[in-house]
Amino acid sequence: MFELHPETPDDWWEVEALYDLCFAPGREALSSYRLRDGVAPVAALSLVARDDAGILAGAIRFWPVHVGAQDALLLGPVAVHPTRQGEGWGGFLIRSSLHLAADSGWDRVLLVGDAPYYSRFGFEKLDGVIMPPPTNPDRVLGLALRPGAWDDVTGEVTRWQGAH
Repeated sequence: MFELHPETPDDWWEVEALYDLCFAPGREALSSYRLRDGVAPVAALSLVARDDAGILAGAIRFWPVHVGAQDALLLGPVAVHPTRQGEGWGGFLIRSSLHLAADSGWDRVLLVGDAPYYSRFGFEKLDGVIMPPPTNPDRVLGLALRPGAWDDVTGEVTRWQGAH
């Protein structure tokens, strides 16, 4: 049994420790973190998963970005504690948050990740969408939350400048 809750300020240190455990402390050197600098995550979509004892099992965050002239969500990081991997927490976090994103009026989501894993959620390689270097373009994936939301959307992914 597990429950999802919006991440609160009280969760912050615990979530950061989980991300460090899963991705190593050097994770903030990745180019995607330059898109997050000085930008708050989307609070309604940043979730924590806790088991019935209240222990943090996983977390997911989303960040608003621009792709060319269009708004998008940058999914990540998403992490599941190593002792809870293989129990469906990651999929539950991703599916639940994507439903919330669609219900909140977002049209498109992108991420940098492994296509074999994220394709099961509907993500596909994005052509013409350029993440800051040194990102491998084959790992830039997108999901349309509305039909055609990625049609003709190209350009550089840049930091958020404004309200959705």
